[in-house]
Amino acid sequence: MRLKKTLGPVSAKLISSLYELGKMIFTVKDIENITGLKSNAAKKLRYDLIKRNVIARLKPGKYIIIPQELGENIDYIGNWYVVAREVVKSPDYYISHYSAMDIHNMVTHPITKISITTPTQEHKKQRIVGNTTFEFIYISEKNIWGVKNIWITKSEQVRVSDVERTILDCLYQPKYCGGVMEIVKGMWIQKEKIDYEVLFNYALKYNKIVVIKRLGYILESLGLQGSKYLNRLQMKLNNRYYKFDPLLTSEVTYKNSWKLIANISPEDMRKNVST
Repeated sequence: MRLKKTLGPVSAKLISSLYELGKMIFTVKDIENITGLKSNAAKKLRYDLIKRNVIARLKPGKYIIIPQELGENIDYIGNWYVVAREVVKSPDYYISHYSAMDIHNMVTHPITKISITTPTQEHKKQRIVGNTTFEFIYISEKNIWGVKNIWITKSEQVRVSDVERTILDCLYQPKYCGGVMEIVKGMWIQKEKIDYEVLFNYALKYNKIVVIKRLGYILESLGLQGSKYLNRLQMKLNNRYYKFDPLLTSEVTYKNSWKLIANISPEDMRKNVST
């Protein structure tokens, strides 16, 4: 690793040591431990490094190294998902919706935001760090399940909804994944990896009728599962009609057995996933 020529010996030692320790994200205490500086001197060094764009501030007490090959790129924040873990308040958070789809290789477009579901009320619904937007989605702690730790880099893990929970979260809140058709495409991409027994059990546990209706309509339209599971979902239906994709303005609807305002036909769904 090449350091900026303007770095003095103490700063160079700090950055080199942080790299060696795998600590792209660090604290003032790390600066003190590595350099041997007292608290005030460590804080001054931190301030100088921020001013030189050698490091960037993530949140109070947390900082990240800007790799030297990026030069003066002050927007660099490292791995987005590791940063998400650091900026969220609760350890019970999880990466969700379109961001989880990205991690599970279910996306068809680049992500523009990082979605974080958390049981802690954040001060704001969104936070911008560098040039990246982090959006916080509140959920009660009792509803956090279907989550696992995933290695996102060689040395860092983050909490992510598993594939089946990701599908349900997106069907419940399609605005966080760009619309129902995005999760439909994601399901088709990973159709061989979905555990359908888990998915159906999750759907019943999730206990949101709109999710059950959207899921049933998708699976039936794409021919992903037979009557065994679909009949179980049909038994949960009520007489309230929901839009299949609330982000679409189409007035055309299609007849279906799921009591949905189906603004996408099964034929169009199949056509979209095959292109």
